[in-house]
Amino acid sequence: MFRFKKTNTATDTELIASYRQTNNNVYVGELFKRYSHLVFGVCMKYLNDEDESKDAVMQVFEKLLDDLKKYQIENFKSWLHTTSKNHCLMKLRSAHSVFMKTEELKKDYPVVMEFDNEMHHDIENINEFYLSQLGNAVEQLKDEQKICVELFYLKGKCYQDVADSTGYSMKQVKSNIQNGKRNLKIYIQGKYEQQVK
Repeated sequence: MFRFKKTNTATDTELIASYRQTNNNVYVGELFKRYSHLVFGVCMKYLNDEDESKDAVMQVFEKLLDDLKKYQIENFKSWLHTTSKNHCLMKLRSAHSVFMKTEELKKDYPVVMEFDNEMHHDIENINEFYLSQLGNAVEQLKDEQKICVELFYLKGKCYQDVADSTGYSMKQVKSNIQNGKRNLKIYIQGKYEQQVK
């Protein structure tokens, strides 16, 4: 077993070896100092958002604490670049899934709402109102409906994942989501009608 008194003079390979042998995070800290700017650059390229990229940098290096023990890494800089890119692509895929389900929830509202004819010309304002009220509406749901709607639409989970997370049966999950959507509609329609009176 060996330790480096000056981590800033050790090579990447030596730092990784020291971390694997001592489990001391100081070695990963040195890698962070060396390459956090590189990871940030990769994240900005894919995420195009400074705050999200900063969060992603921390997530990548947190994951390194496990990954450095699992994998034999010959060229750390190249490996880190690939790992960072893959992390961002996973985030984008996950965000796209959530976005699509949120869009599905948003899309349902104007379609299923039975507005009076004179309101139809103002569908854009209706959509804006719907979005502004969505958070409040979700909070009004019964607990079992709220958690299922949030997991399915806002977290992008599938029915099976929602069932696994909540302990509800598949039938209960689908029922909670269906009833939750209906109650969202009722709540927001009531708010809209109050506004236009």
